[in-house]
Amino acid sequence: MAKTEEEKAGKRANEDRARVGVSGNAAPPLSVADARGNSAPPLPVADARGNSASPLSAAGAKAAGAGFDWRSFDAYLFDIDGTLLNSRDGVHYEAFMLAMREMYGRQVGMDGVPVQGSTDPIILLAALERAGVCEAEGRAGLDEAMARMCAEVEARADELRPELCGAVPRLLAELRSAGKLLGVTSGNIERIGWAKLKAAGIGEYFSFGSFSDRNESRTEIFRWGAEEAKRRLGGEARVCFVGDTPADVASAKACGFPVIAVATGIFSTMELAKGEPEMCIPGCEALWGDAR
Repeated sequence: MAKTEEEKAGKRANEDRARVGVSGNAAPPLSVADARGNSAPPLPVADARGNSASPLSAAGAKAAGAGFDWRSFDAYLFDIDGTLLNSRDGVHYEAFMLAMREMYGRQVGMDGVPVQGSTDPIILLAALERAGVCEAEGRAGLDEAMARMCAEVEARADELRPELCGAVPRLLAELRSAGKLLGVTSGNIERIGWAKLKAAGIGEYFSFGSFSDRNESRTEIFRWGAEEAKRRLGGEARVCFVGDTPADVASAKACGFPVIAVATGIFSTMELAKGEPEMCIPGCEALWGDAR
């Protein structure tokens, strides 16, 4: 199916050097609900980018989350970039460049490196490989390179410009008031992830995080996060993930947990729905439907 001009524009916007995929992407054009400043009810997949609405088909209703009680879980684990916030700066990206230059002697760009839904160490190794650094050499300096990245981001913390995705403060406040356990499951290196959350003013909502320092793959990041939630709450605790990429959906599914997909990153609800998340919405505003 042909992409709309808005989708194409969103894709092109992500070529800007300030985006580093899931680990630091600048925001795409706002979703319909964001752009209009009001909360729309969950839309059919075909309507997520602003097409005129039509009655929900069975598949559309499933994609929108009809019948899914999103408030019923004990713990909620959020991706950061594109889900909770979008970065309006180049600090994380430039930290990658600095680490590769100082640690490996390579002046490397990120063009052609798969970043959306990836993790910081995998992104770093992929960029190095394109510059002629073999995996063994890349891994030999990986810990030092990631530490250098963290130091750079922390030193430039006042330059971070995170923009919260729509209704995120309301959602976090409501979940905390209901006694839910909140965590983050992100491809960021831990210190960088927490720096972004602190800069956005929402770090205090989260009791723990699972990051790419401990596990390189997104699936293992999600698995560890779910296990940690159950360690804290008990083995019967119900866990739900929230993410904005097909990789988030696939990772939650691989771990056997439900996932709410939000089209606040670069992927449309149409693209996200292909992974069959339990709920697929334009943004967090849609969680409340008409009940605001």
